[in-house]
Amino acid sequence: MDQKTSGWISGFIGVLIFAGSLPATRAAVMDFEPVFLTCARASIAGLLALALLLALRQRRPAPADVVPLAVVALGVVLGFPLLTALALRHVSSAHSIVFLGLLPVCTALFGVLRGGERPHAAFWLFSVLGSACVVGYAAKDGIDASPVGDLLMLAAILVCGLGYAEGARLSRRLGGWQVISWALVLTLPIMLPAAVFTMPASFAAVGTPAWIGLAYVSLFSMLIGFMFWYRGLALGGIAAVGQLQLLQPFFALALAASLLHEAVSGAMLLATLGAVLCVAGARRFAV
Repeated sequence: MDQKTSGWISGFIGVLIFAGSLPATRAAVMDFEPVFLTCARASIAGLLALALLLALRQRRPAPADVVPLAVVALGVVLGFPLLTALALRHVSSAHSIVFLGLLPVCTALFGVLRGGERPHAAFWLFSVLGSACVVGYAAKDGIDASPVGDLLMLAAILVCGLGYAEGARLSRRLGGWQVISWALVLTLPIMLPAAVFTMPASFAAVGTPAWIGLAYVSLFSMLIGFMFWYRGLALGGIAAVGQLQLLQPFFALALAASLLHEAVSGAMLLATLGAVLCVAGARRFAV
């Protein structure tokens, strides 16, 4: 198996794992405050990452890697989880999932700025068309429903794209699972005390779905998914493999409908389908 094929497979596995993130977050914020959820998931994943790094005796990152790791941490450990948790207090997970269609073009843009990639001009055309499907849906149904929720989701997508591109760039040198592990460890001195400080006085009212949601976002969304995702981006290219994110809404919408019994409208499906069709064209011109 060649490097690029291996990258696409790893990226696809990462997308499958990430598809459960927003439905799981939605379930968790029903009983947990967004700030506690963000700190708790990062702390749990950070402790697991620290144990993994120590067990496998990984060498520490070079001083020059600290700032890029901090960018990764701010984007995917703090920024995206907190902003999406806050957004899901205003919108359903099915609504927020459609915004994921903006992630590929955002990731590709930061791939150019930070990773030095130069996709063909036609790539940007297809990427923008795919994103337009998402923006068109948000303008039709989302903005009237909750401007605050939509703005929070847009901010989450922006910081996430930066974290993805920066992490992929580092993964070429440090390794995929090492990057997310060190980023988690870097935030642990802040996130762990914050989780204790924001912990609810009692967990008696916390239901099983919220506990399952917390477990999923801590183990899979925050750690395991990134092990595959960063490896895929590093091997297959940030812009190219990043287009796989347009498949994520399909899987996530199915989970939102089946597990949370949320309504999935025809407009949501059409917007997602249009975005996914555009990825076929973007993939051809990604390199």
